[in-house]
Amino acid sequence: MADPKGFLNHGREVARSRPVEERVRDWNEVYVPGSLLPIISKQASRCMDCGIPFCHNGCPLGNLIPEWNDYAYREDWSAASERLHATNNFPEFTGRLCPAPCESACVLGINQPAVTIKNVEVSIIDKAWDSGDVAPRAPERLSGKTVAVIGSGPAGLAAAQQLTRAGHTVAVYERADRVGGLLRYGIPEFKMEKRHINRRIEQMRAEGTRFRTGIEIGRDLTATDLRKRYDAVVIAAGATTARDLPVPGRELNGIHQAMEYLPLANKVQEGDYVAPPISAEGKHVVVIGGGDTGADCVGTAHRQGAASVTQLEIMPRPGEERNAGQPWPTFPMLYKVTSAHEEGGERVYSVSTTHFEGDEDGNVQWLHLSEVEFVDGKLTPKPGTERKIPAQLVTLAMGFTGTDVENGLVSQFGLELDARGNIARDAEFATNVPGVYVAGDAGRGQSLIVWAIAEGRSAARGVDRFLTGASDLPAPIRPTDRSLMV
Repeated sequence: MADPKGFLNHGREVARSRPVEERVRDWNEVYVPGSLLPIISKQASRCMDCGIPFCHNGCPLGNLIPEWNDYAYREDWSAASERLHATNNFPEFTGRLCPAPCESACVLGINQPAVTIKNVEVSIIDKAWDSGDVAPRAPERLSGKTVAVIGSGPAGLAAAQQLTRAGHTVAVYERADRVGGLLRYGIPEFKMEKRHINRRIEQMRAEGTRFRTGIEIGRDLTATDLRKRYDAVVIAAGATTARDLPVPGRELNGIHQAMEYLPLANKVQEGDYVAPPISAEGKHVVVIGGGDTGADCVGTAHRQGAASVTQLEIMPRPGEERNAGQPWPTFPMLYKVTSAHEEGGERVYSVSTTHFEGDEDGNVQWLHLSEVEFVDGKLTPKPGTERKIPAQLVTLAMGFTGTDVENGLVSQFGLELDARGNIARDAEFATNVPGVYVAGDAGRGQSLIVWAIAEGRSAARGVDRFLTGASDLPAPIRPTDRSLMV
């Protein structure tokens, strides 16, 4: 145990953010560099080393949280890094991007602010990189078996790294021009600088993983060709079919899916553009969707110099405290103020878009909406609440409905889909096609980064058993496991 009285002696402190007026002028991560290390030992000491650590239940990776909290408290960073990597391939990603369901399940959180698990995690891995504790782990011998991984998001990368370390020859296929999937082009630079992806990819290359970018399976390379080349295939293509908004005026210029808008801003940071083809500069921006992707659009619009930013959410505003219907240790739906929201803009709840209005050139100018309320369990417009707000750029951030079926990947493999439009799989993450497995959002549906990595690790075990007859690789979850929610 760390400090038996740590949770009594120390309150919760989190990473300090840079001033808003400073950070909206650049694309660097919002937190003050180095601000965590001076406080993180005390924060780690707040961990009570519970008899039953429910943080394990909150995290699908099964992270050994009390153990690395103890090492962080003692400032044994090498041991902390080893324990962290025992269950998580990419803690620098999760420590920055995960909404921390582990903290919602923290036992201390029953009646006090939870342990800052996420901040401890990112402190350990950043220290590990700085001290050289993160090194390639090449396999001792090769199996002679080959695996293709389709998609280089967190699920695909986790599966690829596990299978490479098991001795298989692995090639990762990515349809974008750079490796990383949504980590690369869906997550803004101010949430996670892409140098974190780059150095992890270099580690994987040194271990033997191969990467093939700019190749879309189903279009550029057929499923038949892929199966001829490889002994097994892991589909980790994500759930990239975005939910649309079929209302009058949707065809107007200036209305874009979030994943059309966000990648272009990231490409500017990569040096591909001087200015993004879709920009919020000087425009009244409306973001439809109140989740994390919507917040990413808000923060991006601020940095591009939007005249105003309004975020719309059809559901009522969540409360700031747990309600009786979401008791500990479930993951509660709470009112969350992200770094992007701290930077300005308006958030409007319980509203629904009725139609868009444009100018004579076909450019969107106004968004018409009405308030909604639950009537007999259904969201229904409230009469007399209709109004319009200026909208010269609209981004749709309403989630995703399933994996891409337009590119031919599903049909060419002959894959079966489940009732929700995801690729069906069995207890080993295997599809109906022998030797073809599925991991991440493509099989689970839209989910969190920790679930994606857990899926990649678990699917890798299934593939390893298929290729060799047995496997020592860990499988933290089953395909049927779900988040600790009600």
